[in-house]
Amino acid sequence: MKYHLFGRSALRVSELCLGTMSFGTEWNWGADKKESQKIFDTYAEHGGNFVDTANRYTEGTSERWLGEFIKQERDHFVLATKFTLRDELGDPNFGGNHRKNMLRSVEESLKRLDTDFIDLLWVHAWDGTVQPDELMRNLEYLVQSGKVLHIGISDTPAWVVSQANTLADLRGWSSFVGLQIEYSLLARTPERDLLPMARQFGMAVTPWGAIAGGALTGKYLKGEAGRLPEHSARRNARANKLALKVVKVAEKLGVPPVQVAINWTRQQIPALNVIPIIGATKAVQLESSLGSVNFEIPKKYMEELDKASEIELGFPHDFLNSANVQEIMFSGRQADILKP
Repeated sequence: MKYHLFGRSALRVSELCLGTMSFGTEWNWGADKKESQKIFDTYAEHGGNFVDTANRYTEGTSERWLGEFIKQERDHFVLATKFTLRDELGDPNFGGNHRKNMLRSVEESLKRLDTDFIDLLWVHAWDGTVQPDELMRNLEYLVQSGKVLHIGISDTPAWVVSQANTLADLRGWSSFVGLQIEYSLLARTPERDLLPMARQFGMAVTPWGAIAGGALTGKYLKGEAGRLPEHSARRNARANKLALKVVKVAEKLGVPPVQVAINWTRQQIPALNVIPIIGATKAVQLESSLGSVNFEIPKKYMEELDKASEIELGFPHDFLNSANVQEIMFSGRQADILKP
């Protein structure tokens, strides 16, 4: 396992992040404690040091178990957790981006994780009720307190992240160093605004859903059971066609399809620091995913996968990139002008 600098933080994290939403069986799926320990140990034995959880995962079990697993080597592991999603149903202040929920949620996460600090705190999702300057002021309070070292943001529109980071930079506050989003061959819409934004702000990107809930491994093509509804966006005709393409590329390369799906996210935009989140309900599944660090998809097959999964960027991107508009903006010399 090699290591990346996590955005502008210079924090060293492994090139794959272990997602622990599967630690616990409260949601009627996932791994029991013994198997969760095996999954964690497998990741650590391969050199992984970056683990991701959240206050909501398996009703707090994920954080509790993860806290136990890292206890003896707390400073070795880069621990990420999240706030925003509710801890208690029915109380409006037990969820959201506001300060009251943030402080309560973080304090409870620290107790479950049995640690004094969180290496990376994610805003789990944008609730649309807090002004970006207020959010960043609140997060700066946590950083100044020493309870949080770095901050990131997940599942949020690009304009919100841009405004928040710009305000933070202007006021000397901590800015978001990481962006967590859904991104895969089946979900390429972040290429419109979120990924270009991350590049401009020097943010690391930790995609979730790189294998689309298992759909891109080809298991549904073989009739295997799973948690995804039969007609979901991950199992429709387009999804099946893409899964078949991934399987065929994997066969040509002599690797499991899961590794092709993961590596596509790692390689698609070389200018970005992309660290996929991988998870599993069994240690043997994780072993397969971890093998993705041992090879790169050749350019030829990357181009085939890109073509099979391409999307329209839409306005204004397609408009600005059109030949006519390019000719007008650059006086017919667009091919001769080097762009950043």
